[in-house]
Amino acid sequence: MAEWIHVCDVADIPVLGSRRVNRDKGPAVAVFRTSDDQVYALLDRCPHKGGPLSQGIVFGRAVACPLHNWTIALDTGTAREPDDGCTPRFSVKLEQGRVLLQVAELASIAIDVAPVMAGPCTRTC
Repeated sequence: MAEWIHVCDVADIPVLGSRRVNRDKGPAVAVFRTSDDQVYALLDRCPHKGGPLSQGIVFGRAVACPLHNWTIALDTGTAREPDDGCTPRFSVKLEQGRVLLQVAELASIAIDVAPVMAGPCTRTC
């Protein structure tokens, strides 16, 4: 039987918004809430250029990447046509307003992917 961990309450996630769940290894997980209180979790990384999906705009059952506006389906992690790609998704369980993620998935999915690094440019013009 899978072990689940409480990561936040549904009320902690803004409607049509997200929250990030940091992990010991690999990029964070983005937890999204739709207008009808459905909750989904994806790796916080767009399959295109690694943009932070948690900073994107949630609409319907999708999120628009803030970098290049790719649309990623929340239920599958798949980019919508004409774009092509997929970001890993995580199982979500809701219990009495609490959001739970599977411990094994958090410890194993995409842990070898480097987190997005932001900072000053090192190239001189």
